[in-house]
Amino acid sequence: MTLVIGAFTIGLILSLLSMGVWISFRILRYCDITVDGSITLGASVAAVLMINGWSPWTATIAATLAGGAAGFATGVLHTKFRIQELLAGILVMTALYSVNLRVMGKSNVPLINVDNIASPAAGMLTRGTGGADSINILGWPVPIPDAAMLITVLVITVTVALIIRRFLLTHLGTAMRATGENPQMVRAQGVNNQAMIVFGLVCANALVGMSGALLAQYQGFADVQMGIGMIVWGLASIIIGEALVAARCTPGLALLGAIMGTILFRLLVAIALRWGLNPNDLKLVTAVFVFAALVLPGAVKYFVQKRTKEKIHD
Repeated sequence: MTLVIGAFTIGLILSLLSMGVWISFRILRYCDITVDGSITLGASVAAVLMINGWSPWTATIAATLAGGAAGFATGVLHTKFRIQELLAGILVMTALYSVNLRVMGKSNVPLINVDNIASPAAGMLTRGTGGADSINILGWPVPIPDAAMLITVLVITVTVALIIRRFLLTHLGTAMRATGENPQMVRAQGVNNQAMIVFGLVCANALVGMSGALLAQYQGFADVQMGIGMIVWGLASIIIGEALVAARCTPGLALLGAIMGTILFRLLVAIALRWGLNPNDLKLVTAVFVFAALVLPGAVKYFVQKRTKEKIHD
């Protein structure tokens, strides 16, 4: 049960990252590699503020704003300086490595004996269980801190997803969606598509920064290397989610698919590690999962269509 609780918790935390990648990758049609740096930026900002006495909620909000600032820098490099989108993300990601080291002052910041964002929920659960160290879930004892973090992250993720869904149905959200679909049409309607790109990247990386802050609080540390390969993780989660809910669907279903895909992906990784996978091979396994997620849906569709044609001819 601890494995499942941990996988669900990290999956929900990283689903914020997946939703951010979904905004840039699917809504704006923009391949943004800033993610690898902005998630670490969010973690480092939150960790440094928390060890200096800031409340976890305030630190998380500051981390979200920091992630948004990273997205703003990428957007400006692309729209104002005409730097190709992939290169703009690489430039900001590279610069953020040094920025994160400056923020933390060292490569790793531990969060030992520091209250996290789930501490209030943990206190409520402890009082509700009469001071017990764990609660019973489906016959399995789960430590109070783990259960509190799962509940807190679940509430945050669902709230954020509902806000994004609601926003995408507004006039501004519709303009941002149209920017990715047809920039020329958007300009013809009097909308500044470059401003929409910058705004979308700010929103996307703000979500990534929030994910980094929550991940640092859950793991108990912020590390300068923790963002490596996160863009691949986000893309894999989106692709898996699209296979679950259909590639072309409403924004609400797409967000649900991103959340489900992230959780499922994390469960697969957790199971692989439990079965003895060498942690050094984790990135290789991630690449294999992404390859499978990209190829299998098309292969299944091809064989289904081929089988249907054979039946028609018969």
